Amino acid sequence: MKNFMQSLPDGWTIYVWMVAGGLIILAAIFGIRWAHKNEQFDEDIKYLVFDENDKDKMSSEEFRKAQEVNKKQVQRRKEVLAEKAREKQQRDA
Repeated sequence: MKNFMQSLPDGWTIYVWMVAGGLIILAAIFGIRWAHKNEQFDEDIKYLVFDENDKDKMSSEEFRKAQEVNKKQVQRRKEVLAEKAREKQQRDA
């Protein structure tokens, strides 16, 4: 193996770095694509940690927004679970 490495022409390592860099860029693109498809870029996610007991810690506007976001998330969760159940049913059929 040592002889093989020494027999390579000068400057071959740049190609290894270029391939590695290209793979990293591709992985980043696929990661961002996955995150977008799976609704990971949600600015309102910060409101999901609040519940009824936090009403006194927030302004009325923030509390209302938190309630709206929680309601939307519960609805979206039901939709996703129903969709997955339909897909599973179609696969099993």
